[in-house]
Amino acid sequence: MSVLTIEPGATPADEEPPDTGERHRLTALTGLAALSLDAMASVAYGPEAIVLVLAAAGAHGLGFTLPVTLAIAGLLAVLVASYRQVIAAFPDGGGSYAVARTHLGARTSLVAAASLVLDYVLNVAVAVTAGVAALTSAFPELYGDRLWLCLAVLVLITGVNLRGIVESARAFIVPTAVFVVSILVLIAVGLFRSAPVSTAATTGHASVLADNATTVGALLLLKAFASGCSALTGVEALANAVPSFRVPRVRRAQRAEVALGAVLGVMLIGLSVLISRFHLQPVEGVTVLAQLADASLGHNWAFYVIQFATMILLALSANTSFGGLPVLLKLLARDNYLPHVFALKADRQVHRHGVLALALVSAALLVFSGGDTNTLVPLFAIGVFIGFTIAQVGMVRHWRGERGRGWRGKALLNGFGALLTGVSAVVVTATKFEDGAWLIVIAVPLLVAAFETVHRAYAHIGERLGLGRIPEPPHRERSLVIVPVSNLSRLTVEALNAAASLGDEVRAVTVCHPDAEDRAHTHALARDWAQWDPGVPLVQLTSERRTLGRPIAEYVGETAAAEPGTRVTVLIPEVEPDRLWQRLLQNQRGAVVAHAVRRDTDAVICRLRFRIF
Repeated sequence: MSVLTIEPGATPADEEPPDTGERHRLTALTGLAALSLDAMASVAYGPEAIVLVLAAAGAHGLGFTLPVTLAIAGLLAVLVASYRQVIAAFPDGGGSYAVARTHLGARTSLVAAASLVLDYVLNVAVAVTAGVAALTSAFPELYGDRLWLCLAVLVLITGVNLRGIVESARAFIVPTAVFVVSILVLIAVGLFRSAPVSTAATTGHASVLADNATTVGALLLLKAFASGCSALTGVEALANAVPSFRVPRVRRAQRAEVALGAVLGVMLIGLSVLISRFHLQPVEGVTVLAQLADASLGHNWAFYVIQFATMILLALSANTSFGGLPVLLKLLARDNYLPHVFALKADRQVHRHGVLALALVSAALLVFSGGDTNTLVPLFAIGVFIGFTIAQVGMVRHWRGERGRGWRGKALLNGFGALLTGVSAVVVTATKFEDGAWLIVIAVPLLVAAFETVHRAYAHIGERLGLGRIPEPPHRERSLVIVPVSNLSRLTVEALNAAASLGDEVRAVTVCHPDAEDRAHTHALARDWAQWDPGVPLVQLTSERRTLGRPIAEYVGETAAAEPGTRVTVLIPEVEPDRLWQRLLQNQRGAVVAHAVRRDTDAVICRLRFRIF
């Protein structure tokens, strides 16, 4: 540990730059593995969401799968370009929250933050339950234990992230690469086939395709577009976590964002082309991705590799939230909208309290849902669309304010993206309102109200402390230190030594109760004190009731009133045990006294922890 002392009127000298922990930060490649699993895994359910909606219009409706996917890919390109700009404009991270805070005001920024918080928490729960659902589909005998499996996966991911975001990236880079390569191979092989090589996966499963439906309306296409946009969740995570990247942070984060957009776009479009080429129809109990793997590669080991890789990546895609949410919570804490503990970092650049808070809330959601994906999916992705829209509108204001070269084109691009994501947010909320989306509509304002309550509390504390103002010069006051004692011991000696160092006058106090046993103990203490004669008076406080804290608090208050201009300090000696479990053996008298003095007086409380070796 190093100590830097600054004398009055002096400035700190140049020092050797400290270790900034760059080795515990992300490169562009590890950033993809740590922060884009959510977006990568979305190809497992994004195209399927489109197909399930269009199936209501029969085979004719399924013919619009590729056009809808191309529209989503276009929106993806807009979002990638926009968030690439957000990364450059706001290198401290925060994404839509940072954009809105600068250009749209505090209230709008809190709406964006609340939406992102909900989306990140739901992403963890949905990702874990989806991964476990894929496992229980392959091994039905595990279905009854799905909740415990979900909690086990959550504990695993939390443990990895507590070791650092780089550790999580290294752990997850292999399954991410296996999944991406598998999907790209599936697409490449499928493009050379004119018909499915196998349909074994769908044998015996009922089709969910509507009969005799030939009309495809604008509302259906809009609903399919909004449902397919679930594949875009996670695009914003890289912009939220820019500080987690190595120097140069902006350039690395931008490269990762572009790479994510390119890979995700290729996979989405490629899978949609194969859906149209093979004329796939949604069936009960078999995912569209499984049908495509069966049709393209055959019902063999390659089919099971893709299923297993999908299962693993779905479960691990929760890691996106563990990379993005703690950074967002840090920014909220920095702006006094959350407790400051969320801004603290551990040695490996880990926002430990944010990671643990996310894990606890996600575990509660898993218990609430019973590990059932269908309970959580209706709530998913609404928050991220709200964040998308706010970020795009904020960037329009950003370009209008800068008015640099080409600002009109950039503002037009962001404005068009805001229109698309805004419409998607409204459609998704309206279509899923009765399925549980109403909870998000209620939760966002409640979170905003909680943020503002914390902010007002910090503002009040800051006003009372005079933060931001130059204080008066320090001056010395007469100091009186009061030490509660109950017997003579090494702890008493250490307490009086510390008190003599702190104050001009020291008084020891003990509480006397009317019971015969207590009177005998008090008389023995007074006799031993007189024999010891430490030069400190022992004040006996008589109390008719069996209380300890209140008599001492009353004495402290009376002393402070009788001696104005004297700073009164209550020094409470306590034993610090060697073992954590030994805390259970303590009588907690110090905590009782501290609580009473803090509640009833303005005295300074000093709790002396004496370690026994």
